[in-house]
Amino acid sequence: MFDHVERMLVVWCPDWPVTAAASAARLTPHQPVAVAAANRVVACSAPARIEGVRRGMRRRDAQGRCPELVVFPDDPVRDARLFEPVAAAVEEMAVGVEIIRPGVVAVPARGPAGYFGGEERAAERLIDQVADRTGAECEIGVADGLFAAVLAARRGRLVPPGTSREFLAPLSVRELHRPSEGHHRADLVDLLRRLGLRTLGTFAEVPEKDVSARFGADAVAAHRLALGEQERPPSRRRPPPDLVVTEALDPPVERVDAAAFAARTLAEKLHAGLAAHGLACTRLGIHAMTANGEERERVWRCAEPLTPGGIADRVRWQLEGWLSGACGAKDQALSGACGARKQAQGGACGARKQALSGACGAGGAKDQALSGAGGRPSAGIIRLRLEPAEVVEGSALQLDLWRGEGRAEADERAGRAMVHVQGLLGPDAVVTPVLGGGREPGEAVRLVPWGDEQSPRRDPDAPWPGRLPAPSPATVLAKPLPARVFDAAGRVVDISARHELTGRPCHVSVDGGRPRRVRAWAGPWATDARWWVSPCRRARLQVLLADEEQEEDDTQTALLLVLSEERWTVEGIYD
Repeated sequence: MFDHVERMLVVWCPDWPVTAAASAARLTPHQPVAVAAANRVVACSAPARIEGVRRGMRRRDAQGRCPELVVFPDDPVRDARLFEPVAAAVEEMAVGVEIIRPGVVAVPARGPAGYFGGEERAAERLIDQVADRTGAECEIGVADGLFAAVLAARRGRLVPPGTSREFLAPLSVRELHRPSEGHHRADLVDLLRRLGLRTLGTFAEVPEKDVSARFGADAVAAHRLALGEQERPPSRRRPPPDLVVTEALDPPVERVDAAAFAARTLAEKLHAGLAAHGLACTRLGIHAMTANGEERERVWRCAEPLTPGGIADRVRWQLEGWLSGACGAKDQALSGACGARKQAQGGACGARKQALSGACGAGGAKDQALSGAGGRPSAGIIRLRLEPAEVVEGSALQLDLWRGEGRAEADERAGRAMVHVQGLLGPDAVVTPVLGGGREPGEAVRLVPWGDEQSPRRDPDAPWPGRLPAPSPATVLAKPLPARVFDAAGRVVDISARHELTGRPCHVSVDGGRPRRVRAWAGPWATDARWWVSPCRRARLQVLLADEEQEEDDTQTALLLVLSEERWTVEGIYD
């Protein structure tokens, strides 16, 4: 058990990817909008939800339910760029702002609560501050620990001190799987649910030593979250001063692409220095100085140790936000999106939101205030510095025994390449086979588009009576080939009402070819599935065929034959 869990205040802007995309496209407030990645909806607006669109829905299904739906591609750079004014607005009233992801920022609750006279008053002031500065709607959550605070923000709750575990107990274990925040635990969540541990409270009741022995280190971290504790011990190692990396930019950089090039070099240098000390970065400080002496600083937090690509991405997103700055038109669009969301959900923005919208669209003094609070710099960036604000033991960076150095980075590059191919050829151009349950080999394999959840279509642990015994065919034909099976007298072999062959298989002809001798066979395996729908008999037969001219073993072919509707077909080939 950890002795102390820091109390955190989290600012959450609901449906931020949708808000940012609609703002960038300057859509009307009542337009149904969704953001999709890998052909799946990852966020949708309130008007879209009213029409039946839900997160996780396939794109074409969402457009079928809502023909007026405007779908935007997922764009983390756009989301981060438009979220920077929100982070800057929070930073005006609270120190120690950390961006969890675009749409979510966290600060230690002690400072603003002490200054404004309590957590409730601090939450009210921050909501007004964000709305006044940017026109964006937000929710506030306060709890012990970042994980509980994020979930509290999504419910607009202020959890009393010392009661985070009670707050988390009734919530689903699905809350442990949050890919957008770096928590990738889909397999663990699926396993816990199959074991009957469906809530965080029931998972927390399992002793930690049993969790460690049964599920592994990542499950132990998830178990600590379910207990309302910190995912990692608070005694973090302080990074050595020489790990801070700085790059002087000459001439000054005013374009994001030029700054991103320098960020890639700095990211690799920082990662290499951390790895040399056996460390990995979980909180990254990004500092920039302009030619006019202006300074910008932001801290990004990540649940998992950052890779060089992850560091470079966050630097690029932050530079995009700084160099793009804020404008009245964008604030006005954000305010309009806020009004539409409130109205669609049955809430009332009222005169207060209309007044805020007018203030946001007025420009003038508002833009000057934003410029001073982190708007577009008045000159190019001349110095960029990356600082590991928090590090952990770099056990995740140990070399893989078989795959060698650079495994994480290589996996990341491969993943980006797959997404790029999907963007060119469609989501079904890159698929991953997922093994599940079923009586037929073709039923057991599901092809899942890259990036979608890799869940089997059928439960692999179900009994499946009549299932084909191992081994399974190496190749399952998408279009079965016609075949004929003959006995020694040349008669076609069929199956009786007792699921027995009417003769001994001696020769097999495939797709109209010459008959080949059967060297060995096994079966048949009959299935009675869905007998109430189709009364026809269905049976599977494994045969080993030999070439009539050459009897060597390397000319043998093993096939899976299926008899259905009184016709034989080849549905699988064994290696």
